[in-house]
Amino acid sequence: MVLGRLADELTRGIDTVTGAVGEVLFEPTLRLGVTGLSRSGKTVFITSLIANLLDRARMPQLAAAADGRILSAFLQPQPDDTLPRFDYEAHYAALTAPDPHWPDSTRAVSQLRLSLRLRPAGLIGGLTGSVTGPRTLHLDIVDYPGEWLLDLALMEKDFAAWSADALARMELRPRRDRYQAALAATDPAARLEEPNAQALAQAFTSYLHAARAAGFSDCTPGRFLLPGDLAGSPVLSFAPLPPGPSPRGSLRAEFARRFEAYKSKVVRPFFRDHFARLDRQIVLVDALSAIHDGPRAVDDLRRTLTEVLTAFRPGVASWLGRLLGARRVDRILFAATKADHLHHRQHPRLTQIMEALVADARRRADFAGARTEAMSIAALRATVEETREHQGASLDMVRGRIEETGKTAAFYPGELPAEPGLLLGAARDGAERWLDADYGMMHFAPAVLNLKSGEGPPHIRLDRAAQFLIGDRL
Repeated sequence: MVLGRLADELTRGIDTVTGAVGEVLFEPTLRLGVTGLSRSGKTVFITSLIANLLDRARMPQLAAAADGRILSAFLQPQPDDTLPRFDYEAHYAALTAPDPHWPDSTRAVSQLRLSLRLRPAGLIGGLTGSVTGPRTLHLDIVDYPGEWLLDLALMEKDFAAWSADALARMELRPRRDRYQAALAATDPAARLEEPNAQALAQAFTSYLHAARAAGFSDCTPGRFLLPGDLAGSPVLSFAPLPPGPSPRGSLRAEFARRFEAYKSKVVRPFFRDHFARLDRQIVLVDALSAIHDGPRAVDDLRRTLTEVLTAFRPGVASWLGRLLGARRVDRILFAATKADHLHHRQHPRLTQIMEALVADARRRADFAGARTEAMSIAALRATVEETREHQGASLDMVRGRIEETGKTAAFYPGELPAEPGLLLGAARDGAERWLDADYGMMHFAPAVLNLKSGEGPPHIRLDRAAQFLIGDRL
């Protein structure tokens, strides 16, 4: 039996290496991870990216599209049979309907494969192409909630360290009173009573939802917000506790055990099965909403983005490592979304703010050999621009359909500072509000589209984002 198991393992190993070699040499696969925290627009980004790779008239900054090297693009069944398929058709239908609406947000891991038939490029490509013909690149797009990404940082913490961090963050956030009152009425060293444990976990979960609604980014554990089929299970029934004794059978001892179970049964499988297999990554960031929510939300976003990078394994895998199936994230794009909520004259300022927010995170990734970039984008443009005179001054505005009413209105969001340090300095200093500015935020609905043949949905710099993420492999 031992020899049989060894033979089976050897056969599986040979199959894995053979498949990896074939993938690298003949029909390579590029796995692109798409993530972001709530309200960042992951579903819209993936839907618009796929639509604009299928119909490429609006992708001039994607060199392979501009040069005509992409001969065709088509959807195929995703390779992972156990993963849900990203429902591209339903999401695209929502965005292009006569009365368009935003599709449902990401709540679990999903995947879609887009295969690209490519004409060989260059002199060597032209010579070999006449013999071998066009080549194929499979683009596997993996969609997963950003809240789950933040959980990877928990792997390096024990229950006491996580509790201390969570309780310290709580002091600066709204709607913490219910949990703090429940905690004050609890003796963590007393014997576990499941109703008390569930009540504490529910109060903590309510606080996390309130913190996220108030614009705070670091709201771990992420599955408390998106539990899926784990709702109500013991692995999601714990909460942070102050330090103290942990006698056997006590509430504190049981919460510590459940915290370790959360890491081993929820976080580690996600890392092993999905995250560790990525080649490229885009992190979508709703920086405008954080600015609207105030300095504390901006500083929380800055610290969260720095922690996000600790979850990656940035760098460049060797050619032998790629043949053997090893992967490393070698390109990471941090993208501020909803650029269409601003006049184009303010886009450079939004990009500079995005660069400042991820400066620490980018330095870590660049040092490890990965290429990183920050930019501002709108995966689906929902507004048009106009300039109006008001009290002797020209105001650069955007006009679109208001999500709540469906009526069209023009909106002036305020001027972003030319120097990002003005925002980040106030945020780091713990200011509760901006001293000399007020930044508005309007929720626009998708615009009604009239697409011509060969056109994907209108966007802002989606082609530049695609060039950075996949252009070198085309």
